[in-house]
Amino acid sequence: MNSRRNFLGGALGGAALSALAGRASASSTATAPAERVRPTSLLGLPEPVVQTSADTQPPLQPPNGRPYRPVLTLNGWTLPWRMKGGVKEFHLVAEPVLREIAPGMTARLWGYNGQSPGPTIEVVEGDRVRLFVTNRLPEVTTVHWHGQRLPAGMDGVAGLTQPAIPVGQTFVYEFVARRPGTFMYHPHADEMVQMAMGMMGFWVTHPKVRHPHISEVDRDVCFLLNAYDIEPGASTPKVNTMLDFNLWTWNSRAFPGIDGIHVRHNDRVRIRIGNLTMTNHPIHIHGHEFEVTGTDGGPVPKSARWPEVTTDVAVGQMRQIEFIADELGDWAFHCHKSHHTMNAMGHNVPNLIGVKQDDLVRDINRLVPGYMAMGETGMHEMAEMDMDLPDNTLPMMTGTGPFGAIGMGGMFTTVKVRKDQPPASHPDGHKDPGWYRHPPGTLARSHQQGESLPDAHRAPTAAPDSPPAASAVELQVRKPGHGHHGH
Repeated sequence: MNSRRNFLGGALGGAALSALAGRASASSTATAPAERVRPTSLLGLPEPVVQTSADTQPPLQPPNGRPYRPVLTLNGWTLPWRMKGGVKEFHLVAEPVLREIAPGMTARLWGYNGQSPGPTIEVVEGDRVRLFVTNRLPEVTTVHWHGQRLPAGMDGVAGLTQPAIPVGQTFVYEFVARRPGTFMYHPHADEMVQMAMGMMGFWVTHPKVRHPHISEVDRDVCFLLNAYDIEPGASTPKVNTMLDFNLWTWNSRAFPGIDGIHVRHNDRVRIRIGNLTMTNHPIHIHGHEFEVTGTDGGPVPKSARWPEVTTDVAVGQMRQIEFIADELGDWAFHCHKSHHTMNAMGHNVPNLIGVKQDDLVRDINRLVPGYMAMGETGMHEMAEMDMDLPDNTLPMMTGTGPFGAIGMGGMFTTVKVRKDQPPASHPDGHKDPGWYRHPPGTLARSHQQGESLPDAHRAPTAAPDSPPAASAVELQVRKPGHGHHGH
């Protein structure tokens, strides 16, 4: 069966297109990808490959050029290229797209090659890269290659470094990927509108030789932080919103639409995170510690790292974290701003905790049958109730785990660590292993009055290798003006 990489490594023809249409995904997190090659009248350019599925696609193994270990783009994919005269040629198409935010809600966004965010671009340090950008938006645009060292005329700032790309035209950018690292791409033309509509993408430059500050990893995952303000029942974001967003997403997906990260026990895992929202995000993992090993400025020397469980990713920043997945289980991974793990919430809802509403509910039900009061004892009930919602919106808290409602939305997913998870190179390497089976005695449970408990383990009075207890020490306190020599 022909794969996407085989297709692009050979001739661009109709027979290969037919093979693509029947290609099954090698990733069990994905259904058969809705991937297609869009015809173009721009003869001589690489055909623009389009992806319409919101499922995580398998890493794209490099068909030619310098070898590297590819990344997995969470709920995304990697853009293929063709080699021409020793240059890697890519084709981006800026265009309106439909993006499923989560099952039950689709947004009308702007993006690249059928998706928002656009496809991840992967190259190797030292590669000469040529990027054709075709504008199918209703207005002019550019592409800024965030964090790259390149000639000023390739930097993509409309009016400053280049003329904007007119509607219907194609511009070409060409530069050498000079340093390894984690980067982004996005417009620098009508930026408030175009980025609020979802125009952004990920860029990874792999090192060409072993780098002293870049470790070999078993899993390499990337995604962008983005946010939208879409009224319930609507499908187009409000572009003038500054702070009051109601959909907080990873790669334009909200939980439970965000795929999990599935790894093998003791894997070294790298996660690359870019922030193109209007606020910072403290990204937090449960059950493990990590180190920040890179930023959009480059790899962090090992002497400058320290252990964390949360790292703050500010606006316009990239953070690359790494950890050893040595704790089995299903671990939460999320933004630690509580409003960012909710969907489609209103910002003017009064706090009704402790307010009795029984009489009010009876009166309203006469006019609106089925009305339910909420908030008297908190908001968790919203994660458990089946409520009528406007079309094309999401519940505020959603998602179900092995023990009931998870009560989260937005920027939330899981890291599942298993001993029997296949390695990343295996076709099932990113397969969802299902829910974790907790060993006996390791699961929090209800305690009944009078229930006998096993003897508690007592902490030792002194560790075997600990030093003897220190003898009492007399402390003398000297106050200013009362010590020797008037001190």
